[in-house]
Amino acid sequence: MVPVRGCEADCVTGWEEIGGELTRALEGKAEDRRVIVFETYQGVEREMLIKQLELMISPGLLINTDDLFYGEQAIRKMTQPDVTDDRVFGHMTRLHMHHFMDPLKVERARKEITESGASTVLVFGYGASLLWEHPSIMVYADMARWEIQRRMRSGAVDNLGIRNRTESAELKYKRGYFVDWRVCDRLKKETMKHWDYVLDTNRHDQPNLARARAVMEGLQQAARRPFSVVPFFDPGPWGGQWMKERFGLDQAAENYAWCFNCVPEENSLLLGFGEIQFEIPSVNLVFHKPRELLGDAVYARFGDEFPIRFDFLDTMAGGNLSLQVHPLTQYIREHFGLPYTQDESYYMMDAEKDGSVYLGLREGVDREEMIRELRRSEREGIPFMVERYVENWPAKKHDHFLIPAGTIHCSGTNGMVLEVSATPYIFTFKLYDWGRKNPDGESRPINVEHGVQNIQWDRTTEWTDHNLVNRFEKMAEGPGWVEERTGLHPTEFIETRRHWFSERVDHQTGGGVNVLTLVDGEEVIVESPDGAFDPFIVHYAETFIVPAAVGGYSIRPHGDSRGMRCATLKAFVRTNP
Repeated sequence: MVPVRGCEADCVTGWEEIGGELTRALEGKAEDRRVIVFETYQGVEREMLIKQLELMISPGLLINTDDLFYGEQAIRKMTQPDVTDDRVFGHMTRLHMHHFMDPLKVERARKEITESGASTVLVFGYGASLLWEHPSIMVYADMARWEIQRRMRSGAVDNLGIRNRTESAELKYKRGYFVDWRVCDRLKKETMKHWDYVLDTNRHDQPNLARARAVMEGLQQAARRPFSVVPFFDPGPWGGQWMKERFGLDQAAENYAWCFNCVPEENSLLLGFGEIQFEIPSVNLVFHKPRELLGDAVYARFGDEFPIRFDFLDTMAGGNLSLQVHPLTQYIREHFGLPYTQDESYYMMDAEKDGSVYLGLREGVDREEMIRELRRSEREGIPFMVERYVENWPAKKHDHFLIPAGTIHCSGTNGMVLEVSATPYIFTFKLYDWGRKNPDGESRPINVEHGVQNIQWDRTTEWTDHNLVNRFEKMAEGPGWVEERTGLHPTEFIETRRHWFSERVDHQTGGGVNVLTLVDGEEVIVESPDGAFDPFIVHYAETFIVPAAVGGYSIRPHGDSRGMRCATLKAFVRTNP
């Protein structure tokens, strides 16, 4: 959590307190007609929110933007080129919120507000900020994407402009990813500077309302100190038991497959206003302070996108991941409109004696035979003989396997992987999934035709061994510490460094954002050499972000780890080839 100094009184919690704050703010406006604009992100439970607002502020006129959208059939037709008929993949939309709204209905609503004799008008919903240019108060109701996905799975929310709660979570997520979140983010970035309040809607039982200036101050403070986002743990058909035991998660859960612990586009960030924990999407920090967070060179290359992703993949006492390949840059640009692809690596946090990683092709593989067998497996649902075609490498704790795009790969069972990757998120082409099914009993989507167009057929055993397996290189050392380069491959834009240390080791962001995980040792402390930020405690397997603006910082063993050897894995964007 990032404590927001000097703003402790700028946040209230609970509907009663929220109603009082909004009422006082409206009463303070010396206007004959007070218009409160309530803009919402996709996934916010708007029916419940409207009822609360009507009770709290008793508007004389309510304009619900649902009534201003085109009909569902028209919106589905408009978005179909981006949503597509594919189960998984679509195209990043270029649409904006105004494309969803009927201009004639919008103009009639504006006229109704102008001619209304109501002293208080509430304009509510998606695109509310487009309806009235100078509101008395503007409130933004926000929610993190992982919470949206939870609500999609439970059937609690619809997608943008349509009624589809009964559709599968898979289809709702795809529409959210390719359309809704792009549209809402564009409007969010346009309106941030006009917000008066931000409403945290992530918890049903505890809504929080903060003054926007205090939220922006919190983001400013976060951009100049180390911080962690809120991790999200999710089960899966191949999931394991390591995280459940190590992190004290719900023991009744069947497994945990993923931990998304540094995906700012989807995770949350906690801001502390006194005793109140205020939760907002961590991507708001990327939007609001991209230069301070990312650094000038990274921002110039990626814009306001966070290019590094850390997550955990747990197969301990679980199953193999799906056999997969990521698209080449040219392919993802031509087919999906993205400027870069998902290069990645597997760093082994832990492994049993039989732990392994499937990586690269075996020598002498018959390309046409392999493609034919993959297609047959996808079509007929029969087993694909993975080890006949794909090399299987023994994996032990602290091994590092590099996976540039186009390399066939997957983690085997009985491994705990820290995955370090670029962030196109869902562009993984599954080639084989060991015959598993989704919780609804449907076969998991396989993407052989996409995959075989991206497999690099010359990445066979000898090449993989020489280029991708444990490419450690000592870079520097000092009293009680050693720095090693562990990757990534020269074709990848992310560099990783491992530091072993029993004493303090100094780091420098180098003008770019750093992402680190404590991969060995129980506890360390991150400190500023000049006291620019408060000391930051990190525990084993925790991931944290150090913004570019921090500059110099140090890490040393702390607590039970004093005098012990610890290790961090650090990733950053290469700015000099």
